Amino acid sequence: MAQACVVEYCREKTTAENSLVVNGLPELVWTARPEGRVNFLSSASANTPDFALPKPAAVTQDDKSTTVTRSLVSVVDDDESVRESLPDLLKEFGFAARAFLSPEEFLASGCVPETKCLILDIAMPGMSGPDLQRELKSRGHEIPIIFITASTDKAVRPRLLERGAVECLFKPFSDTALLEALNLALPPK
Repeated sequence: MAQACVVEYCREKTTAENSLVVNGLPELVWTARPEGRVNFLSSASANTPDFALPKPAAVTQDDKSTTVTRSLVSVVDDDESVRESLPDLLKEFGFAARAFLSPEEFLASGCVPETKCLILDIAMPGMSGPDLQRELKSRGHEIPIIFITASTDKAVRPRLLERGAVECLFKPFSDTALLEALNLALPPK
């Protein structure tokens, strides 16, 4: 099942014509270059640094195209709008993405070993985000976690960071904040 997860969600054929991705989000316009750098083109201050996207895990070439294996970022959130929109944004950032309704669904998916970063809601019915974090650690999976929450309790962030989270973002969060957190979780090599 894990190998099928990688093949289904982590492979993309790219050619010279589509190797440059340009994104036009309402607040931010950026270009992802084939070498893995993101350049902010407009609506960004002069102080906004380029962000580096992770390098593909494997690249194979044939005479007409390049197959790129991208880092899988899994999203676990009981909010349907998050499960529908966040994977699209992650794909625009150059990641493979997969969304899950619950921690239990994620654990049963077979994608746990392939997940390079987990974007995880804190409060969900059944197992919570922190519960999933503890379960993954007990199973020997040290996956970088970016927590997301609709809570307004600012005291939750330091507690999650103390327990090993890479970041905790409060909904609604900006595309820039998410990209910064992903760069902390998956530093370019």
